[in-house]
Amino acid sequence: MRVERTPGDTSRGASNIQNRGILMANEDQDQGERPDGGGSSHGGKAAHGDVDKGKRQFLAAATSAVGVAGVATLAVPFVKSLEPDASVAAAATTIADLTKVAPGMQMTVSWQDKPVIIVHRTPEMLKSLKEVTPDLADPNCEVPQQPPYAKNIYRARKPEWLVMVRVCTHLCCIPLYKPKPGTVEPNWDGGFHCPCHGSLYDLSGRVFKDVPAPRNMAIPEYEFIDDGSKVKITAMYPKAKLC
Repeated sequence: MRVERTPGDTSRGASNIQNRGILMANEDQDQGERPDGGGSSHGGKAAHGDVDKGKRQFLAAATSAVGVAGVATLAVPFVKSLEPDASVAAAATTIADLTKVAPGMQMTVSWQDKPVIIVHRTPEMLKSLKEVTPDLADPNCEVPQQPPYAKNIYRARKPEWLVMVRVCTHLCCIPLYKPKPGTVEPNWDGGFHCPCHGSLYDLSGRVFKDVPAPRNMAIPEYEFIDDGSKVKITAMYPKAKLC
């Protein structure tokens, strides 16, 4: 990860250079005033020393000024580097074509460097959401891991379409999509399995009881566009947590 210097760091750098310039001037002054064996009894040397002293003070001050000006110039790229990159801004939203996802199938897209899974759920899959309710830690989605419009057992705007950030809320692993019954354990009705530490979720991303994950997986802000043929993922719900 690239570490960017903040404007605060730059001002401290400028202050350090200014202080260092003052210190250099003070050291030169001390050397100019230091007894040289002849002192003031040699008028020529004293006069020459005063001239040298003046030159050194001027050079020290000039060096300090140039240093500060240089830091001020460098501060511009540092501040500019804090502005959002064009590619990041362009990736702030993601549009997915739903016509490519048949019932029972899924598609995972990248949104803001996060995997978002889109599942086209069948009537059988939707039925299982009610059957697993007693085994879930937060079946009614009381913890705000989804926008208000997705606070339902489907965790969706439309029951058949699940749009969810595919990140386990335990340690941010990427869970496996296991829709077939019996594939994870004998009573498995389909859902998501995180093999890293064993967390389990149903087909709405609701977490089961007695697993390491503390909450349901996050649902982002999204909307359907183009007569429902596409979904546009727009933002992370502010109250939701990935892990």
